[in-house]
Amino acid sequence: MISAAPTCGTTTAPVAEPGYLTDLIGQHAVGMIGAYARADRPFFISLHFNAPHFPWEGPDDEAESRRIAKSHSPGEALDFDGGSQKTFAGMVTRMDFQVGQVLQALKTHGLDRDTIVIFTSDNGGERYSDTWPFTGKKTELLEGGLRIPAIVRWPGRVKPGTVSEQVMISMDWLPTLLEAGGGAPDPAYPSDGRSLIGALQGAASTPRTLFWRYLNLDQEACRDGDFKYLKILANTFLFNVVEDPLERANLKEREPEIYQRLAAEFRVWDAQMLPLDKTSGTWGFSGAQTADHFGVNSNRVVD
Repeated sequence: MISAAPTCGTTTAPVAEPGYLTDLIGQHAVGMIGAYARADRPFFISLHFNAPHFPWEGPDDEAESRRIAKSHSPGEALDFDGGSQKTFAGMVTRMDFQVGQVLQALKTHGLDRDTIVIFTSDNGGERYSDTWPFTGKKTELLEGGLRIPAIVRWPGRVKPGTVSEQVMISMDWLPTLLEAGGGAPDPAYPSDGRSLIGALQGAASTPRTLFWRYLNLDQEACRDGDFKYLKILANTFLFNVVEDPLERANLKEREPEIYQRLAAEFRVWDAQMLPLDKTSGTWGFSGAQTADHFGVNSNRVVD
């Protein structure tokens, strides 16, 4: 969400602003771009559209919004009785329109050539997303829960239409943007990510090992090259996610050395992390919420 920190001595108060949230967020972003341009100041805007995401409401679904609001419960926004592919399409279309408005604002103010625009997501798809050719959704370490779009527009430095095969992760954006701005991470607080400037400018991809863990269903994952170690509850797998993006052929018996190496690498990485708080809130889809997760019970629900 775009926000501005209050100055010393000021107070903040809730503001009610009627409208469709996607439009409101986009309009505020356009306004901020104009303000920075007029002040001739550099800026960083972290613009988080919540669409497409629950609550499932398109631009013309005010009646649905009022129905959900009647419960006066924040958790009601997780509406498992709402939405459709048509609603999802409407939400994506409106988000796409507002992204276009932001790009147009950059062009109007003569900032489009030298402004870095990154379009990406925080996790894999929700209930109505088509994650083909992957399985899994958000909250899951299957590829459908991990793979996200990543599009960069920087006309002054990045050649249009190019595609990079570099394996990357969202935490790479911090060192990337620091390098683009002529800075670097504080050595006392090194980033877990790597700068992608080279990849954006056409450098050959470099090998990368990535790790994930998620408390719900005791999930673990490690990807190195084409192979991925995955654990869900007590079940463990080895997949070639390039040849088998659906993650169907469990190769852990056929490729025991690779399986054991990746599982061991995960243990080494995990030992360097803060221990998971087993009492903390976590969440994932269960069979009671989505029919294709029959037999799945979430360990915990966020309060």
